Amino acid sequence: MKKLPVEMTSPNLPVVDLSRAYTDRDTMAKCVVAGLENEGFLFIDNVPDLDYDGLFKACKWFFDKPMEFKRTVMRNFWNPENKNVYRGYFPVNEGEPSRKEGFEFARDVPENDPEVAANNWFYEKSPWPEEDGTFPFKQFLQESYEILHKAALEILRLTALGLGIAEDSFESMFADKPCTTFRIMHYPPWAGEPPASARLEDGRVIITPEHTDTNFLTLLTRFHYGGLELQTADGQWVEVDPRPGSLVMNIGDTFSRMMGGRLKATKHRVLSIGEDRYAVPFFFTPRYNGDIGINFMSKATGQGPEHKTERYGPWVLDVIKNEKKYFEYRVLPDIEPRDDENKTNTES
Repeated sequence: MKKLPVEMTSPNLPVVDLSRAYTDRDTMAKCVVAGLENEGFLFIDNVPDLDYDGLFKACKWFFDKPMEFKRTVMRNFWNPENKNVYRGYFPVNEGEPSRKEGFEFARDVPENDPEVAANNWFYEKSPWPEEDGTFPFKQFLQESYEILHKAALEILRLTALGLGIAEDSFESMFADKPCTTFRIMHYPPWAGEPPASARLEDGRVIITPEHTDTNFLTLLTRFHYGGLELQTADGQWVEVDPRPGSLVMNIGDTFSRMMGGRLKATKHRVLSIGEDRYAVPFFFTPRYNGDIGINFMSKATGQGPEHKTERYGPWVLDVIKNEKKYFEYRVLPDIEPRDDENKTNTES
């Protein structure tokens, strides 16, 4: 790994300081690309206006509520009285090695948008719980979404600069109706004996099995909690040191595939720490019709193997349907947005 004039953390992860994004732009750009070409994870410091204490309060405000409260925004699979199938709350699924509950939302798309099929899960209207006046849950999380959206776009500009292409090369994919999911999560400790599928060979217990993310780019708030491990190039599992006040960043299969594997979607997992754990992932994702086809660099530079246009929505729905690696999506009804209703404004 090329040595960079930036702070490094265990396990050899670079730290991208967004406060230096304009004063030392080339260094930060090289730092992003080097991190994604090597371990595939890095830290993001000094995200403007991001309130980590507020994010923790949002987690506690929601997850400390009784189940009857959470049922008001629970997905249809667990509460047939509700219409939401993709956004909203999902509970702990007992017996799963993935021990978590979560609430997630997205930007709402204007009603009657002619580009959106009625059964397009990604553009489903997000449900929100009734508030009690103790915390501005909806307003705070929606404002945090926009802060993280801006930070993710800035990271992509740095990535493009580090790759030697125009800084705005990725932006059109997210300019209108991104499918991004913003999720708050609670990992309760195991009650009783964990299932055999949650126990590693050395006896340790997982709360999230090994996986790569499917989306484009993930910005994770993990507060002060440990337990996150990534798999290095030689197959070893190493813990990512906690770094309160920073985001952990990694990319998903969508971005790695576009770049022909040059940028790495790295396997990671979460181990049980024996106590309640909270995390807030921002799954930055293109619009439904965003072009995520292979050989992106050929598209950006006009040179190299032929770029093949492919829309994000149909591709990722096929992945969700066939891989079934996340229990919260395995329960989705067996429908897909009709292809002929989503052909407008496809990016080329």
